[in-house]
Amino acid sequence: MSMSLIAVDRAERPPVRAAAQESMRGSPLAAPLVRLWRRRALFATVFLLVLGLAIAALKVIQPQYVASGSVIVAEAEPGAHNASMAWIQKIGDPADIESQILVIRSPRLLRLAIDAGLTGPVLTECRYAASGGKPEPISDKKEAACQKLATDRNALVEYLQKRYTVISSGRSRIITIGYRSPLPETAQTMANALIDAFLDDQREAQASSRKAASDWLHTEISQLDASIREDETRIQTFRRRRGLLKGTNAPISAERLTSISQQLAAAEAAKADAAARLGEIETRGSRGAETAPAVLASPTIVSLKQQLSGVAAQLANQGTSLGANHPAIRALTTERASLRERIDLEIRNVAQGLRKSYDASNALAQALRSQLETAKTEAAAAMDDEASIEGMVRNAEIKRTRYADLVKRAGELETERRILTGSTRLVSLAELPQEPFSPKPVPFLAGGLVLAGVLAAAAALLRDYTDQRVRNPAQVMAGTGAPVFAQLPSLEAPGLVGRLSERRRELTLPEALERARVDPAMQTVLRNLHAHLVLAGGGESRTILVTSSKPREGKSFTAFALAGVGTASGRRVLVVECDLRRPNFDAALGLGRGPGLAGVLRGEVSPAEAVISAGRYDVIPAGMPTSESTDLLMSARMADFLRWTRRYDLILLDTPPTSLLMDASMLARHADGVLCCARYGRSQLSDIVEAVTNLRQAGGVVLGVAMTMVRSGRQPTYDAIRLPEPRNAGAA
Repeated sequence: MSMSLIAVDRAERPPVRAAAQESMRGSPLAAPLVRLWRRRALFATVFLLVLGLAIAALKVIQPQYVASGSVIVAEAEPGAHNASMAWIQKIGDPADIESQILVIRSPRLLRLAIDAGLTGPVLTECRYAASGGKPEPISDKKEAACQKLATDRNALVEYLQKRYTVISSGRSRIITIGYRSPLPETAQTMANALIDAFLDDQREAQASSRKAASDWLHTEISQLDASIREDETRIQTFRRRRGLLKGTNAPISAERLTSISQQLAAAEAAKADAAARLGEIETRGSRGAETAPAVLASPTIVSLKQQLSGVAAQLANQGTSLGANHPAIRALTTERASLRERIDLEIRNVAQGLRKSYDASNALAQALRSQLETAKTEAAAAMDDEASIEGMVRNAEIKRTRYADLVKRAGELETERRILTGSTRLVSLAELPQEPFSPKPVPFLAGGLVLAGVLAAAAALLRDYTDQRVRNPAQVMAGTGAPVFAQLPSLEAPGLVGRLSERRRELTLPEALERARVDPAMQTVLRNLHAHLVLAGGGESRTILVTSSKPREGKSFTAFALAGVGTASGRRVLVVECDLRRPNFDAALGLGRGPGLAGVLRGEVSPAEAVISAGRYDVIPAGMPTSESTDLLMSARMADFLRWTRRYDLILLDTPPTSLLMDASMLARHADGVLCCARYGRSQLSDIVEAVTNLRQAGGVVLGVAMTMVRSGRQPTYDAIRLPEPRNAGAA
């Protein structure tokens, strides 16, 4: 259907606030700001409520003091100049720092701190917190809860775990230990108690391990000392009983046999050493032999390997910027191959030397074995005795060597234990806090302001987004597919309270009609609405059904206001009240109680007898309330009555809301058109869509929608309105 435009004059009442809102439409914040302004009452309520709660919380919450001290972990032990790689990796390791934090927060360490006498400060803190910092005595229940901390260690540990804070300071090895309490003295005492317990525990853990090792060493030393004394006694007894001759240090035969044996042992050792070194070189191959001890002991090979490493480093550095065929790269490659060949040559020389050493040692060993056999033959009898004595002496010497080593190590452990300070040391003890840690008034109130603003904006926007009440023509047209013929402005005087509130006192029907007659903006909109209805039917008599989806949406006012405009244009207008169950024309307009439409439909009076003159136009009220409205409106008399009304130029049927009764839907098919009213800021879009859909399904022609009680400045009330082309073009 083609459309035309009717331009409406804006000069009579310029909507200043609407113009301001129009100027904001280009801004991305325009839509949210308009929604917030529309819900300013809810915004202000939530904002003040949250801000008041924040201020109340600031006054109610007890001040909390935090005292904190620091320790540093994983420091090198005194005297450990050559720390092991494991210890070096441990220093600054985040996993080790985390493990130390877990140790500090462990119930075991908290129990150690409790044993230092923390029960008294905890009870004082508990009673102070229970009384809110006031000197009044606390209740028995709260006193029992505080006493439980003194008797139940598990409850006390759980209580302390919630108040201690143990954190690492950035990427450093410093751990900060803090305690939160409403009493600054208690906070300082509790923080220092845990720090002392941790340091003592660290020292005790390391000292206990050294003490255990020292005790074991002393036990071994005592046993070795007793064993050595027994061996010496047995050797002397054996010599006296055998009457063995002694040379410089031993019997002559034994000295000779010992000398040969020592030479043989040295030869065998040299042979074994040469064989082992030679075997390492031969079994590892040409490349693996470079790591053999014999090869590594060669200064020449060490020098060549250093040169090779230098050449390899130059190749790595220049390889990224020079190509593989560059002369410098080729020269370095050739030099590296040359060094490699020299290293391989030196390795072969070392292997040959070891082979010669092995052969010489083997020959010497064979000769010494022959001499040893001869010596054994010459002093067979003496050798048996000397061998026994030698074995006992050797065992005694081994024990003496071990005894000396154990005594030395025991002395070192004892020295370490006496000077031990541990891998953890104190950085600073907790000081007495002078200012409360929380709550801080300025940040707390700033956070309260921000939270109040966010919650208030969220509540206002959520309320507005979920609110489907009608506020603009595009919303109605998109939902119903029907054009918005008019936006009737609200007749309530704005005032200061009206500008700040969504709700106003509703006028009675006579008051509203009286104000509409003298309001130029309302008259302009009503004339445009009347023009729509006239153009829709040309010059013929028109029957317009005026309805709404819910009660109190302005349909009766719209019907009477249109009647006044139609009468002013020279037309004969009849307003019929079709709400037979809840009639209000009589009481609202002071028409007096008569038979009305109900009497006409029952056949009690004729239509002409039911007509009441309202001055410029005629009115047929509903009459006495009846519950038979549906049956009466469906009767044949209703069809006859509608035919009788055709003597008027404009007939306005004021029907009940569509959501309550089917009366409007039944009358819609008998009317020439339907005008559906929707109240600005109150009617739900879903209700209007449902009403228009039901009217169309009943056979009615929905001409358009009239928005009523549109607040000035909230919606452009005097926009250009899209009008349907008249059905009878010639009459138009």
